[in-house]
Amino acid sequence: MSSAISTAPQSGAPLIYHLRDVVKTREAKDAAFTLRIPSLQIAMGEKIALIGESGSGKSTLLDMLAFILQPSEIGAFSFRPERDEQPLNIQAYWKKGKINELGDLRKRYIGYVMQNGGLLPYLTVRDNMNLCRSVLGLRPDGMVEHLADELGITAHLNKLPDALSTGERQRVAIGRAVAHRPSIVIADEPTASLDPYAAEKVMSMFIGLAEEFDITVILASHAWDHIKQLGLRRLTHRTIRNHNKMFTETVVTG
Repeated sequence: MSSAISTAPQSGAPLIYHLRDVVKTREAKDAAFTLRIPSLQIAMGEKIALIGESGSGKSTLLDMLAFILQPSEIGAFSFRPERDEQPLNIQAYWKKGKINELGDLRKRYIGYVMQNGGLLPYLTVRDNMNLCRSVLGLRPDGMVEHLADELGITAHLNKLPDALSTGERQRVAIGRAVAHRPSIVIADEPTASLDPYAAEKVMSMFIGLAEEFDITVILASHAWDHIKQLGLRRLTHRTIRNHNKMFTETVVTG
């Protein structure tokens, strides 16, 4: 079992997420897993860290927050796309089967950084970073070039991902997630494949860009030491397994 003390969301800032009594259950032949979220409030502009070992439900939570994975039970699930907009009832979207509408929300308002980068191997660095912008029909405005400069990858813009190091590919993935200026960026173990020095450097760049563009960040990781100095709020996270490890329950609040 592991636990951590969380602090309250930023006072005065509108909530981008508000979850209450949300549950996701998975069952297999010889194992069962339950993720419970009694209460979760994330304010716009916050930088959030969800720390836990593999198999503790971090990716499950991120996928629900990105509207990829539908919860098994929902008390309340609201999402505010912009500061001047009213919160959306995401529970109603799922209930009415509005999957395409959820996809549109994800495309416009959420950036996602995968553990392995998730770059398209046949696109150049420039085109990978511009991918979300192209899908949204955004005009070229120098954003990709600015991000490449900030991330130290300007010299690689016309290269394919295979020509880059692991750390460079992760920088490209971060740039792609930020380039369309989403309201939130969700990152699932974005530096897990990097050595500690490179991980600290890339993480610092990531949080710096999020601050520059006032982007909310929710970051999952199994390592707390190299990101706690960046000022992320750590969510309360408690995992319980029975003696034969056939049942696992994780409770997340914050």
